[in-house]
Amino acid sequence: MQQSLQFLQAPVLELRSLIQQELQSNPALEERENEPEERDDSANDDSELETLKKQDEDWREYFSQNQPSKTVSSDLQKKRDFFFESQVSAETLAEHLQNQLVLSTTNPQLLSAGEEIIGNLNENGFLSIPLEEISIRTDLDLATAEKALALIQNFHPPGIAARDLRESLLIQLQQNGNTDTLTTNLVAKELDKIGRKRFSELARQYKVTPERIQEIAETIGKLNPHPGAAFSTDQPQNIVQAEAAFVKNGDIWGAQLNNEPVPHLRISDTYKDLLGEPGSDKDLKEYLRERIRAGKFLIKCLHQRQQTIENILNEIARRQTDFLENGVSHLKPLTMNQVAAAVGVHETTVSRAAANKYVQTPWGVFPIKFFFTSGYTTSDGQNLANTSIKDAIGDLVSREDPRKPLSDSEIVEILKEKGIDLARRTVAKYRSELNILPSNLRRQL
Repeated sequence: MQQSLQFLQAPVLELRSLIQQELQSNPALEERENEPEERDDSANDDSELETLKKQDEDWREYFSQNQPSKTVSSDLQKKRDFFFESQVSAETLAEHLQNQLVLSTTNPQLLSAGEEIIGNLNENGFLSIPLEEISIRTDLDLATAEKALALIQNFHPPGIAARDLRESLLIQLQQNGNTDTLTTNLVAKELDKIGRKRFSELARQYKVTPERIQEIAETIGKLNPHPGAAFSTDQPQNIVQAEAAFVKNGDIWGAQLNNEPVPHLRISDTYKDLLGEPGSDKDLKEYLRERIRAGKFLIKCLHQRQQTIENILNEIARRQTDFLENGVSHLKPLTMNQVAAAVGVHETTVSRAAANKYVQTPWGVFPIKFFFTSGYTTSDGQNLANTSIKDAIGDLVSREDPRKPLSDSEIVEILKEKGIDLARRTVAKYRSELNILPSNLRRQL
């Protein structure tokens, strides 16, 4: 049961790893190419050894398959090896800067300090420790560490190795050739007020027009606040692979499983023949029986996993047809309990089947749990998911007049006219989740 639940909960890439472990630990199992899994619906696990010895025609027909061609298997393995080995890993920020460092200086002290600085940049490209600590770690004087930092701060991407956001933005302005004194002063001294769009106050303070302050704010807004974020981290990248795709057959939407990544298993003919040989050691036969039984159960678990996921996705497709046809704004409220009742499984089974798994839709790849969401009932009786309401809020903001952005209360009124009755705090919550600023910070002159 634990193995069955583990297989059900594992996403497809992790599942393959689990199956490979089973293949290594159970010699009665073997992988075959382009053939469906064996189903354990006719053999009796508790049959006596004498029955197994007979190896009657039904048993042979059910289990026996020609061994796959070694040439074919070898060719497929070569293709897989070529595919994985030919993938180019994304360059990390450390690698990118290290390559520039060795081309910029041959001074061993600068190289040592530079390598220490590069090794202590965070994922956004900022230096995460004081320069004095760099000096102590490399046993070099502070002046050398400062020279190394100045050298790296001239590298690509602009703004790298800064100690805070202000320094990064000032470096970017310098490298962009922007020598405007007012712009530099606003970045150095008034960054907080710029972020809060207090343009009128700054205009009075620096004796310029509010339009001039807004122009500078737009220039600053084009700079990169996270210069190192565009590069790969040193950690392994998370890769998702869709378990299935929603496809349309006539007027009906359904799920089509992606079985390609899941190994196709069978019970080894060699071990079945060993079990049937007369005169074999009793303990050996008992071991073979146990391994074959375990292998058949694993194959059954795999088949059950795929069938459960397919049933759940088919029910989701049936209930979310409007989404599949028209997009996120038409997503309907749906609970795991509703799907569980329709499929005939427990709610926790649906939760495990949906965990960390993705499905391809006409609108992109989504986590399966994306389709389970609460919602609201409009005044005309239509059910809308929270996701659909967020999409509606985002659409309203994208079409607003930037000189008169919509307040949360105005959004509430517009949605109410469409039959969606929300509290202002709910709109504020959804707006925040969409990373949309309040109206006073969205206003432009």
